[in-house]
Amino acid sequence: MSNIVAIVGRPNVGKSTLYNRLTETRKAIVDDMSGVTRDRHYGLAEWTNKNFTVIDTGGYVANSEDVFEAAIREQVLIAIEEATVIIFMVDVTTGITDLDDEIASVLRKSNKPVLVAVNKVDNYQLQSDATEFYSFGLGEIYCISSMSGSGTGDLLDEVAKHLEDDIEESDSLPKFAIVGRPNVGKSSMINALIGKDRNIVTDIAGTTRDSIHIHYNQFGHEFMLIDTAGLRKKTKVRENIEFYSVMRTIKALEEADVVILMIDAAEGIESQDINIFHLAEKNKKGLVLVINKWDVIEKDHKTAKAFEAKIHEKIAPFTDIPIIFTSVTEKQRIFKTVEAAVKVFENKTKKIPTSKLNDILLPIIEKTPPPAIKGKHIKIKYITQINASSPMFAFFCNLPQYIKEPYKRFVENKLREHFDFSGVPIQIFFRQK
Repeated sequence: MSNIVAIVGRPNVGKSTLYNRLTETRKAIVDDMSGVTRDRHYGLAEWTNKNFTVIDTGGYVANSEDVFEAAIREQVLIAIEEATVIIFMVDVTTGITDLDDEIASVLRKSNKPVLVAVNKVDNYQLQSDATEFYSFGLGEIYCISSMSGSGTGDLLDEVAKHLEDDIEESDSLPKFAIVGRPNVGKSSMINALIGKDRNIVTDIAGTTRDSIHIHYNQFGHEFMLIDTAGLRKKTKVRENIEFYSVMRTIKALEEADVVILMIDAAEGIESQDINIFHLAEKNKKGLVLVINKWDVIEKDHKTAKAFEAKIHEKIAPFTDIPIIFTSVTEKQRIFKTVEAAVKVFENKTKKIPTSKLNDILLPIIEKTPPPAIKGKHIKIKYITQINASSPMFAFFCNLPQYIKEPYKRFVENKLREHFDFSGVPIQIFFRQK
């Protein structure tokens, strides 16, 4: 089960600043203007050896106050349904607003763990002001300053108590998740693969709770397909459909071995696709990119190459990925997608004998050793693959601390050149011999 921590609250209480602190990025744009977070942000975080995905639900810019509040309320409902833990952020400098009250009353009815984080508590006076937030009736409050980071450790300790430990599944069948933004053709792809229409949208509450697993066993291939398509609430707020699909995608992604990321050829690769791509890469999942609706694009002999170059530019530096151009409605190259995913799974689980690794890579390293630092020469003596669920290699040397990122990339490129790891993130460690 994946761990999702959603940060909810009205605009301008500091959700994005907390998100940046937890994921150790500066990805979310932080500004004093309310409603700056338009894009959905989600990233990987870790605390006390537990990994989780953080979602910054973001504010909304909308014309009327009513739509604005409805949108926020809608997001809180989705977060309650999908998240493992909810951090409800409020601002000590403004006190309790009507919108805070409304969000709190929705959260009180949920049976999810809700932690009230009172932000902008920078001194003792404000600490006593924070006690008014106990009136929400949501239990303990956590005084934090997401700008300076004070108090976030206690908040995270409490978050960690509600997270599940990472469990390595021993299921032998490969799991492929088909993900992508709404209306990119995921349902059609699944229907085309299994050869019949499966419509799983029902009005019964709870049918959409989990992604659906389909056992595929045709044409000599057997695997589990994780279906996230068609699993979204009917809602008036378009952006919340995106939000719902993002939550669902993250759950599917964490279960999968290989992520088949579908992109609309007409729209090209967008920021949400790139977010999902990097999340899959960080989670050490295999990746296949499928460019759907290729039949509607006007093209000549150079179009596909130009499209690939544009994608490589956006997903760099990890560009060793199979890219397949399909048209699901025309049934073009659908099985190529399956073959690519099967191949990526093989690459992900492949083990290379130590003798072969050393025979091929040591002469290359000898020819191009790591640059000497402070007059000290680095000697790599021995290479071995570590036993793990995705490719990891240990390079034993005398001064591992002096090896820099560019040399790591050089070694990774040589590994990819000589052993096929297309579609799979590789981890490289330099260790003391």
